[in-house]
Amino acid sequence: MTFTDALGREHAPAPDARIVSLVPSITELLCDLGLSQKLVGRTGFCIHPAGVVQAIPKIGGTKDVNFDKIRKLAPSHLVVNIDENEKPTVEKLAEFVPNIVVTHPVTPLDNLALARLMGGVFCVQQAAEDWCAAFAAEYAALQAAPKGPPQRVLYCIWQDPWMSISRDTYIARMLEQIGWRIPDLGAARYPRFDWTPELLAQIDQVLLSSEPYRFTEAHADALEKQIGKPVQLVDGEMMSWYGSRALQGLRYLRGLGA
Repeated sequence: MTFTDALGREHAPAPDARIVSLVPSITELLCDLGLSQKLVGRTGFCIHPAGVVQAIPKIGGTKDVNFDKIRKLAPSHLVVNIDENEKPTVEKLAEFVPNIVVTHPVTPLDNLALARLMGGVFCVQQAAEDWCAAFAAEYAALQAAPKGPPQRVLYCIWQDPWMSISRDTYIARMLEQIGWRIPDLGAARYPRFDWTPELLAQIDQVLLSSEPYRFTEAHADALEKQIGKPVQLVDGEMMSWYGSRALQGLRYLRGLGA
């Protein structure tokens, strides 16, 4: 039996895998599935679960990896993500890492396939199924929860320049679960924008994410005064981290949408 990744590549079960993860949210999922002992490398942004990842060697960032460190760790598998990791970097790593497992969740329900892919390839299928059952229960609770009126929201991930997200992203699909929609800012996946009257007329409120830019309550207060629209700070991990943190993310959404 094999398991298919986001690029359609088949992966055989690998009970003796040596894994390097370049995806913080998936590093957390792998640990929660009981695979921490098989993780031989992680990025500096892989910070959860804190008490576990400290023992796993760092190999740089999600984009600026240390190739020599990874080579010395002799991984059998590299876990990457289409949004977070750059293709040239992954192609260079593929020259000496035998198996590249590519992920690309774009909707909350994609977490089920993600968990089953990790569980299948790394031989912890029962743990993955248990996780999927917990996720399905949280998802059902979110669907059944009372929701407030629909909102048009601008989700900001950066400033100088200001940047948002497209509708075809995991974050946007998370927001859709509570009836919140983002404006169309063009073809770019993570578009730049300016605070024009035309844009402001299209939105009801602004969400400032706590990551990747470290927006704070002070930023939210200042921006609200500037644009005259409601602005609130949201937890970027809850909104954008698929895998383990998505369980908490679904509960977080219930609070936002109430």
